[in-house]
Amino acid sequence: MFTATDFDKLQQIMDESPEKKELLQKLLDSQKMTISSISHEIRNPLTLVYSTLQLIESQHPEVTTYKYWDSMRADIEYMTLLLEELSSYNNGEALRLSAIDCTSFLRPIVLSFAASLAECDIEFTSRLEPDLPVISGDAVKLREVVLNLLRNAKDAVGSDGSIYFHAFVEDKLLHISVTDDGCGIPQEDIEGIFQPFVTHKQGGTGLGLAIGRRIASAHGGSLTVISVPGRSTAFTLSLPIEKDT
Repeated sequence: MFTATDFDKLQQIMDESPEKKELLQKLLDSQKMTISSISHEIRNPLTLVYSTLQLIESQHPEVTTYKYWDSMRADIEYMTLLLEELSSYNNGEALRLSAIDCTSFLRPIVLSFAASLAECDIEFTSRLEPDLPVISGDAVKLREVVLNLLRNAKDAVGSDGSIYFHAFVEDKLLHISVTDDGCGIPQEDIEGIFQPFVTHKQGGTGLGLAIGRRIASAHGGSLTVISVPGRSTAFTLSLPIEKDT
């Protein structure tokens, strides 16, 4: 699979001439179709296997006490998640654009995340600056990116700690930042965290941040990180604000 950096390099080559663009676009489209087909063919029987396990459990509850049963279920759930995220990564550049009122879009996400922390000691603070703009974007995919950043922050701080969410406008860009005071990211790992299948989180697929960066790039924006090991990590999703015409 191409990495995010490889896609950026191919895009630069494609911009050099129409002939190169046409040829490379055919190659990229072929790769995406192959990934989609493989993912689809695996996901369907995997879903049937998982449904069968659930049926067995309902009819024979004693199987849940069998050795390796829980780990088998966990493995199938992980494989299903991996296929879903692989599909999201593969289709990260396919956008369904609409007008997004950023305040109305972000407020429910923030409130929902705050509610999810009710049973733990994590301190969550959010600030949506006044008069956030209306932008053109894919609301479903942008919501996926923001929620993933918040979930990552929650994982980073553990059972306590603090998370700060901030949405603001600067330099004609909408910035959505998520900062946590968790363990931070070692500098030697920073370069690789946006690459597919690179993860330092137990049970992670290594696709979440890669998906986020692809979606940000497809919107003409960026997803960046600043981390101080042992102190804090801040991820920022930056999206362009269209000028009035």
